[in-house]
Amino acid sequence: MRITVFGSGGWGTAIAILLCGNGHDVTLWSAFESEAAALRDTRENPLLKGVKIPDDVHITSNLKQSLADAELAVIATPSFAVRETAVKLRGALTGDCVVVCVSKGIEQNSSRLFSEILRDALGEKRRIASLSGPTHAEEVSLRIPTACVAASRDRDAAELVQDVFMNEYFRVYTSDDVVGVELGAALKNVIALCAGICDGLGYGDNTIAMLATRGLTEIAHLVIALGGRRETVAGLAGLGDLIVTCTSRHSRNRRAGVLIGKGYSVKDAMSEVGAVVEGYYAARAARDLSERTGIDMPICSEAYRVLYEDKDPRAALRELMTRTKRSETEENFI
Repeated sequence: MRITVFGSGGWGTAIAILLCGNGHDVTLWSAFESEAAALRDTRENPLLKGVKIPDDVHITSNLKQSLADAELAVIATPSFAVRETAVKLRGALTGDCVVVCVSKGIEQNSSRLFSEILRDALGEKRRIASLSGPTHAEEVSLRIPTACVAASRDRDAAELVQDVFMNEYFRVYTSDDVVGVELGAALKNVIALCAGICDGLGYGDNTIAMLATRGLTEIAHLVIALGGRRETVAGLAGLGDLIVTCTSRHSRNRRAGVLIGKGYSVKDAMSEVGAVVEGYYAARAARDLSERTGIDMPICSEAYRVLYEDKDPRAALRELMTRTKRSETEENFI
C-alpha cells in the first residue's frame, strides 16, 4: 500500500519505520525542507538516536509529491498542527484514501477532537480512523512489543488500519468508540503532568497511584458525558496509555511535571523538555469541557490552575486532599 506519514517528529518517524517494515511504500513528509534534508542525509531522527530510517522510506517536504496516489494518509503532527495539515490535504487526496490520525490531544481553543476536525476539513464521506494507546515512539522504533487500538465509526476503516499496522511486535485492536479513544489519549497527558509534579515535589508512589486512579475516574465521567463508553477508558487508550505516560522516562508530560515540582516555572519547564508537552494544552481543554458538560473534574481543574494561574502545586494537592467527603463508587460523585 502507498502510505504518506505527515509529521516527521519522533512518532511520525517511528510510524514510517514500522510501516516500511510491514512492506508498504512509505513517504515521510516534513513541513520544513531543512528538516527533510537532514533526515535524508543522516537517515536518523535526533529524537530516535541510533535508529536508522530505512533507505526505502521517501522523505520530502513537497506536499504534492508526498500525496501522489497515496492510499493511506497518516496524521502524526503535534496537536496544534492537525487542522492546518488537514486543510492542506483537502482536495488533494484521492477519493478512496483513508486518513488515520495518530496524534494525541485536543485542539486548542475549540476543545474539539481530532476526528471532528478531520471531518470538517476533509468531508463527512472521507473514511477516518484514530490510532492510540501506550505507544512511546522510542520503544516502537526499537520493535519493543506494543499494543494499541484503532477506532473509527467505519468498521472497515478500523480493520484496514489494523491490517496495515499490525505485525509481530505491534498489535492492533479495533473499536468504534472514537470519543473514548481520543479523549483518553488526550486527557491522560494532564494526569501524567500532575504525577510528574508530585514526583518533583518529593511525594511517593501512593500519591501517584492516587492521582492516576482518580484521574482515570474523571476521564471516564467526561467520556460517558460526551457519548463514549466506560470500558474504553479501562482499555489501552485509557488505562494503558495513562500508566505508561505517568511512569515512563520517555514521557515528556511527566518530565515537564517533575521540573515544575522542582520549582521551574511552567515556561522554563516546557523549554527544558524541548518538545511539545501536550498535557499543557489538554489541561485548558479539560477545563473547558468540564464547564461545558457540568462534569466535576477536580484534578484537571487544579492542573489548569497550576499551569495557567501560577497556583502553588502543594496548595493544589492540599485542595484535592481536603475536598468534601465522597463515596468512591457512587456515579454522582468524583
